[in-house]
Amino acid sequence: MNRRIVGFFAILVIGTGAMIAWRFLAPRLKDKFQTESSDAVATKGRLTVAVDSWIGYFPLCGKEMRRQLRTAGYLLACEDDKANLKDRFAKIANGSHDFAVATVDSLLTNGAAEDFPGVIVAVIDESRGGDAIVARKDKVNSLDQLKGPNPFRIAYTPSSPSEYFLTAVGVHFDIARLLKRGEPWRVETDGSEAAFKQLSKGDVDVAVLWEPDVSRAIASEGLVKLLSTKDAARLIVDVLVVRRQFAQENPSAVHDFLSAYFKALKAYRDDPGGLKDEVMQATKLSSDQVDAMLGGVQWYNLLQNARDWFGLGGTDATGEEGLVDIIESTAKILVESGTMSRSPVPAGDPYRLQNRSFIEQLYSVGIGIPGTTDRRDETLSPAASLAAPFPELDAAAWGKLTEIGTLKVRPISFQSGTAELSDEGRGELDLAAESLGHFPNFRVVIKGHTGLGGDIDANRELSQRRAESVKNYLVEARGVSPPRLNALGMGASAPLARGIGETDRAYNYRLPRVELYLVSDVY
Repeated sequence: MNRRIVGFFAILVIGTGAMIAWRFLAPRLKDKFQTESSDAVATKGRLTVAVDSWIGYFPLCGKEMRRQLRTAGYLLACEDDKANLKDRFAKIANGSHDFAVATVDSLLTNGAAEDFPGVIVAVIDESRGGDAIVARKDKVNSLDQLKGPNPFRIAYTPSSPSEYFLTAVGVHFDIARLLKRGEPWRVETDGSEAAFKQLSKGDVDVAVLWEPDVSRAIASEGLVKLLSTKDAARLIVDVLVVRRQFAQENPSAVHDFLSAYFKALKAYRDDPGGLKDEVMQATKLSSDQVDAMLGGVQWYNLLQNARDWFGLGGTDATGEEGLVDIIESTAKILVESGTMSRSPVPAGDPYRLQNRSFIEQLYSVGIGIPGTTDRRDETLSPAASLAAPFPELDAAAWGKLTEIGTLKVRPISFQSGTAELSDEGRGELDLAAESLGHFPNFRVVIKGHTGLGGDIDANRELSQRRAESVKNYLVEARGVSPPRLNALGMGASAPLARGIGETDRAYNYRLPRVELYLVSDVY
């Protein structure tokens, strides 16, 4: 080939390569020049967190958080994925996101699919009234009615905290219907507002809602709130997850992110009016709607994270590993409800899902937040809530309380003809106490029942003594506040409905029992 032609092609190839290289390098050089010739030279990088519209996540992406991170040298990018949790954890796995928020249940269900690419570094908040089960008064007025044969239709948002709330209620109150999937009573909706509309029109009998629809519903004629997360401690808890590799390679960035968040949270706590104004501006909702939203969430500060969730004790308090507890209890609910066939916790070790070192460092060294010993905003753990003080009530006041539902209790056995609890009976009460710990705002009516035969007065006396025996065990062995409990001997006055085709022997076996009713004031 002619040398000139070869040279021409060589120059052409080199020139083309140079043009391609310049095309890729030019933007980078321009970016580098702009950065180095401006205040951006001090920027350490951009931190990306995956969120959705739940009000509890607002402080993570609010103006104060962005200001605090800028001070620390970072830019913040909040990616709203419209609560697509599956995609959220996939992006943590592939490195698209550094941080993500999620409820503990969604972390277990969606994180497992990606082999848990992120680890929990903080507890953000808890739904404290932001989610509720609401019903039409003329159809349903207590959770126990959902146990009956009537084909009630329930609207809910699938793959959301509301679905998990419905599932947890099904487990704790032994409502088998709520645990069955693919049933015609299940009406899936695209969000709370759609569920509320169906409830208002009468297309469904019950709906699982979140704020501001909860407030709209209970203000509506003909609708009643059956149960909300305000009365259900540590069921729907939101956590902050960081990509494991990012945490290992950039520990200072994780530290700075958490430090900025707790400072921002403190600023909003000191200026609640400012938080409300910012939320109103961002959401375009009314003042009342924003009040309802903010009132339905409990945020957790640094002190609460350290002592109540990660087990870091201090000189005046013993630390509690609340995060480990809720991971384990949530896994149990997911398995017992049939949502998952087995526990998703890797190797059965919940500690693999948390990294307390960042909270520990901030807690021990401090981040310059005044008043970190203020515990006014703390809520009680399930164990501590059992001993929470309740004022004494007389019989008339107890009679005015409304039954919320019957706590799930397997048969409690006694020595024959006595009120002495058996070992099996005490074991069942221990399980009942664990469930009771999740509902710290309710009192408990303990009702003792007997069979239909025998002397009426003797039966009532025996049932009263058995109810008192249960009360005494819950007080003495489980630390339940005595004024919270009311023992009633019903004798044979409230027999169970007989099952279709049930034999006399089977029916008579079920009649002697002790039931725990959660009751509350209703306004």
